[in-house]
Amino acid sequence: MDWTRTHALIRRSVPPAQQRRTALAAVLAGVLTVGILVGASNARGETTGPARADCPADLAGRASCYSGRDADGAFYTIAVPDHWNGSLVVHAHGGPDLAADSDPARSLDDLRRWSVMVKEGYAWAGSSYRRGGYGTRMAAADTESVRRLFVGEFGRPRRTYVHGQSWGGNVAAKVVETYGRRPGAYDGALLTNGVLAGGSRGYDYRVDLRVVYQYYCANHPRPTEQQYPLWQGLRADSTLTTAGLRDRLQECTGYASAPEERTALQQRHLDDILAVTGVPERTLESHLRFATFTFRDIVHKRLGGRNPFGNQGVRYSGSHDDEALNAGVERFAPDPTAVRDLSYDSDLTGKVSIPVLILQAIDDPTVFVEHTAAYRATLEGAGRDGHLVRTFTREREHSELSDAEYAASIAALDAWVRKGSKPTPRSVAESCGAFDGTYGTGCFFDPGYRPGPYDSRVRPRPGGLEWPAMTAGQEREWSRIEGVGIAP
Repeated sequence: MDWTRTHALIRRSVPPAQQRRTALAAVLAGVLTVGILVGASNARGETTGPARADCPADLAGRASCYSGRDADGAFYTIAVPDHWNGSLVVHAHGGPDLAADSDPARSLDDLRRWSVMVKEGYAWAGSSYRRGGYGTRMAAADTESVRRLFVGEFGRPRRTYVHGQSWGGNVAAKVVETYGRRPGAYDGALLTNGVLAGGSRGYDYRVDLRVVYQYYCANHPRPTEQQYPLWQGLRADSTLTTAGLRDRLQECTGYASAPEERTALQQRHLDDILAVTGVPERTLESHLRFATFTFRDIVHKRLGGRNPFGNQGVRYSGSHDDEALNAGVERFAPDPTAVRDLSYDSDLTGKVSIPVLILQAIDDPTVFVEHTAAYRATLEGAGRDGHLVRTFTREREHSELSDAEYAASIAALDAWVRKGSKPTPRSVAESCGAFDGTYGTGCFFDPGYRPGPYDSRVRPRPGGLEWPAMTAGQEREWSRIEGVGIAP
């Protein structure tokens, strides 16, 4: 069906929910019982096509929403506005979540968070991915799957854009390189607060946090507990919970207490950890959680116990006693095959052939703004930086930015694709006010801002200054190795 046909026809093209094999509309309405039944149905090898579902509250009466589960087990959500402009935004979510299975609520929550895209007239499709845990290529494949499902049900959109935020930015950038060269698949990409340095280098500062924290705190693990190399994040069979980790962090640093309530030793530990790693105090716990539980997922579940991380040759500074720190901090070298597999899965080659617009918070406390410098260097190394425009906002959050800025960004990308008029940071900033008249969420663009290079924020490892981290040639060579990468 062509996009130009009326929305009434689109609505009639999808059979009523009762004619589908599973009533996923109830899942999206929050009914747990039906969600359990859907999971059981899929366990028998069944899949569900798009069934009518309740939209998030702010889209009620403005769009039709659908849900389903694809052949690989990934739940997904689709929304088509009543006044559809004919184009589609395919969303890649962040994380990664660490649940074993696909989360039926995740894509609905993503639609709620980025409903501005639907309000701006775009159809929207998002996958919850087939499982939790790390796997950038897997997530990219599931993102491509929901695009194809949309085309199969509603026809080929006029234009298709992929959007990713946080780790989803890495996923969306991988979509661009893997599927964006196919004519008609994707026309442009919007990457917001994205992990654009890839996996083999993008988590080095969390490696540093893991070892620096243990040097000062010595409670993760405690001396009385079973020891393990810190690059594992956590023992595979550990029963430590996120609450337990918070308790240990509080015990050592008093991070959750007012400064006057901390002991002198807690304050010194906190000061040293923050100064050496550059991690913001307000997200210290979340970074340590990633360096614990997500590292465990990467090492034990995805790489078979092999180590992709290293800190040999890194000189730590900023503490009250750098000599003692560097002499005492745990050191390790990565397994080359583990680095290869993580790199193949998540690093970017810069081989981009469609317009890419970046929106990045300057004070993002989770994904440092210097990730955009790594991505620009990656595209420059591949000779493709003409396809990139970076914009920066003075916002301080990671998970959500101003709706007016999202609207201005997707409009600028759309005009770039339709008219060939490449935007500038200033032109995007100047356009934001018109959208803020609708959304009232503020415009905080800083057209003159430019971040420093990635290594100005994250201590490089030997040989880690050149970009791309994985060249297109390496990717082709590695792709011939049986079992390379991370299994879906």
